Amino acid sequence: MMYVESIKNNKNYLEEYVILCNYEWGTNKITNIEEKIDNIINGDKVIEVLGLFDDDKMVGFISLFKYDGDERHDLFPWYATMCVKKEYRGRGYSKILNNALLEKARELGYKKIYLKSELKNYYEKFGAKYMSLLSNGEKLYYIDL
Repeated sequence: MMYVESIKNNKNYLEEYVILCNYEWGTNKITNIEEKIDNIINGDKVIEVLGLFDDDKMVGFISLFKYDGDERHDLFPWYATMCVKKEYRGRGYSKILNNALLEKARELGYKKIYLKSELKNYYEKFGAKYMSLLSNGEKLYYIDL
């Protein structure tokens, strides 16, 4: 059975989250996992991390950040780190994660959420609207909630 739940305070799932984030967006060199987990739980960047599960196996995740990257710290909050494990892709799970994150952001009282991406014509299907180009070449979008 598929379900979504918060993993922000679950160290077991956060370890997998840190490893997968590093693999998807990092150097593939895993260091300081405990420190990264502590930063997620106690730091000021991460608002929420949602995991998508098939029974007790995490198949993907998505995050809500206070900021994402070096630019536009004036915008808040950020839709970030959506990932579905390769063996589960192409099944519509990103839509489940997207909807869960947008609902969580609404519950928290946000009216708009921001994201950045190099993907073309991907986030638009979730309602994202183009704002501008960032200096690193990524496109900046917003989604009205």
